[in-house]
Amino acid sequence: MAGRINDDDVKAVRDAVPIDAVVSEYLQLRNAGGGNLKGLCPFHDEKSPSFQVSPSKGLFHCFGCQEGGDTIAFVRKIDHLSFSEAVERLAATAGITLRYEEGGYNPSHQRGERIRLVEAHKIAAQFYIEQLGTSPEAEIGRKFLAERGFDQAAAAHFGVGYSPAGWDHLTRFLRGKGFSDKELTLSGLSQEGRRGPIDRFRGRLMWPIRDVSGEVVGFGARKLRDDDNGPKYLNTPETAIYKKSQVLYGIDLAKKDIAKSSRAVVVEGYTDVMACHLAGVTTAIATCGTAFGGDHIKILRRLLMDNGSARVIFTFDGDAAGQKAALRAFEDDQKFAAETYIAIAPDGMDPCELRLAKGNEAVADLVQPRTPLFEFAIRQIVQRYDLETPAGRAAALDEAAPIVARIKNIASQHEVAVQLAGILGILDTQFVVKRVAQLARWARDRGGKGPAPERRREYGEVQAPAAAPSGPALNLRSPAHRTERELLKLALQYPQLVSPAFDAYGVDEFTAPPYAAVRQCVMDAGGATDAPSDYLPAVMESAPNDTVRALVTELAVEAIHARVVDEAYAGEQLVAVRRRAVDRRLLDIQGTLARLGQNGDPERLAAVQNELWVLQQYGQALRNRGAEAL
Repeated sequence: MAGRINDDDVKAVRDAVPIDAVVSEYLQLRNAGGGNLKGLCPFHDEKSPSFQVSPSKGLFHCFGCQEGGDTIAFVRKIDHLSFSEAVERLAATAGITLRYEEGGYNPSHQRGERIRLVEAHKIAAQFYIEQLGTSPEAEIGRKFLAERGFDQAAAAHFGVGYSPAGWDHLTRFLRGKGFSDKELTLSGLSQEGRRGPIDRFRGRLMWPIRDVSGEVVGFGARKLRDDDNGPKYLNTPETAIYKKSQVLYGIDLAKKDIAKSSRAVVVEGYTDVMACHLAGVTTAIATCGTAFGGDHIKILRRLLMDNGSARVIFTFDGDAAGQKAALRAFEDDQKFAAETYIAIAPDGMDPCELRLAKGNEAVADLVQPRTPLFEFAIRQIVQRYDLETPAGRAAALDEAAPIVARIKNIASQHEVAVQLAGILGILDTQFVVKRVAQLARWARDRGGKGPAPERRREYGEVQAPAAAPSGPALNLRSPAHRTERELLKLALQYPQLVSPAFDAYGVDEFTAPPYAAVRQCVMDAGGATDAPSDYLPAVMESAPNDTVRALVTELAVEAIHARVVDEAYAGEQLVAVRRRAVDRRLLDIQGTLARLGQNGDPERLAAVQNELWVLQQYGQALRNRGAEAL
């Protein structure tokens, strides 16, 4: 969808759709007095109703979890939609045609076209379902499902259907419903034949592909007959409503349980999704004819709410292709705040085969997280090298260490580094641990032009602290926290005073996790040096969630604690934050020297002593020369 929705149309949608009518679709409301209604909150578990709706104001608020807002906000949160998606859905309910700005097309035509394409798919899905249930020709499809353990009820639950083998059965049916040949071609349901449009899908088992709101936007079609010369699976082509990289099969059925349990299971096929759901794994989803990628991650992040304790479990076949897919998934691993795992069934069976062979319990047991995805990736890399030779061990370490350095949890990173040393057969465990820590530090500090993927992952966990602290709480009596706050306020309100020095500061120089998250936002927005006119909006836009965004806003408006805000004052804050970072590193190095003792490796000992001397000199320069030494 190009362009933003016209503001007047957004207001018209808010006014046209009563909030109580929308909320009543999801929970039971009763009179709360004063014209308000109340019910059990859909966003958190509660025994007595604290969720209230004010029809006259068009607002809702939960006094238990503090969620609140207007009709659009409710639809966004309950159905995990973007702002535009929520407005479009409500507009369709109210019969309002939306206008779009900055798009360069006829907005009303574009919106009307989308409604028509969605309606065509809805009718087509029902047509296919009826064919599977009643057509003698569809017996081959019913047999296919039965052989894989799916009865009529299972087919109905997932909306599975059958496309007749003739040339234009669906095309003629949709024409009879008033759809034009152009609409049928644009929808991807028909394609051009010698004498006009013909059915794209013929003689195949059909799975409807729905978007996160539950609308059918495409189909996946499975070959059933040997004389079908097409591919095994044929999907809807790219259309105005179907982008294969932006849809997940089963997301409409799984979204609420994914959000509730903070867990998602990614499988490889339609029948695997069916098998998982029927086995009680109702968070299973699959991609539609493409590799799991960045746009799919965006969908899951909205459902998982970037919860640091969330889990994403990938299931892949045990063959070489499955292992390759797992490694490809690991490349995007750092885009999640969630922990990622891999599950491979015994004998390389997929969930559908496993359910047939060993039953529902085996499927449920399969997706219990067993192997972290990074551990699987490490072992796949290490096994390619000859670990009996020093050169082989060194080469394996060179390739595997950066992967360990990407682990966001520092304690886990250290533990896995120790495990890597054992896997490689390197007796000097501390050498491997230090190598990994060094790579992680370099990744965090590289260039100051934006985070490495691993850096984003590590500080993705900082997204939560302001809402649910996972590190030290903010303590404004702490001199360190006070100074860090003051420096961030300067960077947001007077970026010219702290530039360019501020942009060289690492995220780890801010000891309060919420402040570290704000520092990351400034970095992601391009830094404070030569800040453009849209600098603050860019910083807010780069915030990973509303909690961090609110802190950015707070720091951007809070008064600076100085009578005169000038370069001298800014320099004092820069020096104070840097000196504390240097002092912390000095303590770390002194601890390392103590562990090495006098009998440590001479080269390592000399390197650590040299780093200690350099930092001591730098710290002395900061004390003597202040900001000039930065």
